[in-house]
Amino acid sequence: MAVFEPIPWTFDVDDVHFWIHHGFLILGFLLAVISTIVQCVKPAPYGRHRDTSPGWGPLINQRLGHIVSDFIPGVILFILVYFLYGSEEAMFGYTNQMFLWLWQAHYIHRGLIHPLIMKYSQTEVSRGITLGGLFPNLIFNFLCSDWIGSAVYNKNYYYDPRFLLGIILFVFGFCINKWSDWKLRSLRRSSDVQGYSIPHGGLFELITCPNYFGEMLEWTGWALGTWSLAGCVWLLFACSTFIPRSRHHHKWYGQQFPDYPKSRKILIPFIY
Repeated sequence: MAVFEPIPWTFDVDDVHFWIHHGFLILGFLLAVISTIVQCVKPAPYGRHRDTSPGWGPLINQRLGHIVSDFIPGVILFILVYFLYGSEEAMFGYTNQMFLWLWQAHYIHRGLIHPLIMKYSQTEVSRGITLGGLFPNLIFNFLCSDWIGSAVYNKNYYYDPRFLLGIILFVFGFCINKWSDWKLRSLRRSSDVQGYSIPHGGLFELITCPNYFGEMLEWTGWALGTWSLAGCVWLLFACSTFIPRSRHHHKWYGQQFPDYPKSRKILIPFIY
């Protein structure tokens, strides 16, 4: 079998399954477009851009809200869809298993470990913000889990440059994202403004948001490695937050800290 094939998988499902999957693809793409437009105009109202107006609903515990919006769809739903809705041939394939555990590594940390150890600047968050994160997470976690649980990859796909580079990008981005989160968390001990300080060290010397840069690399690797429309739509939606929100963060730092380094880019080293 050739090492490189344009379509390295088969997605042999029944008609109902096919249209459910592609219906979610269309919905996911529309959500990515809407999210980009909305967040370019105004940042999502949590964290340093927090909005506690009554329109967002009553406040709930921040840690609980984070676990609900990320752990439930990213771990519980993802695993259930993979094993209960997927095909046996796909779900026990080596490449599919690799994709499954990469996703779980990200979301076990993001949805459970991170909220339990994070030093939040505010202890509460509006319920509407939690639900606003939960809804798209349910859609995209179903979509991506459905793909890797149903798509059967060629037997030699683990030699394919798309798979290998995708895994490398994902792991590299994962390490950057987790290190950046740790660095930001450590700053909460000696904060200057609203629980925030100017971060220094590593990629923080080059860009304002290496945490978003790292996660963007993860999902770029995911889209490349899975070679799927599901992965591409998920990457687009993720970037609909990373790109505008990092710009808002960059502007906020400049307003709050007059000595904020002017040489720092926003999201991508030396480029943007």
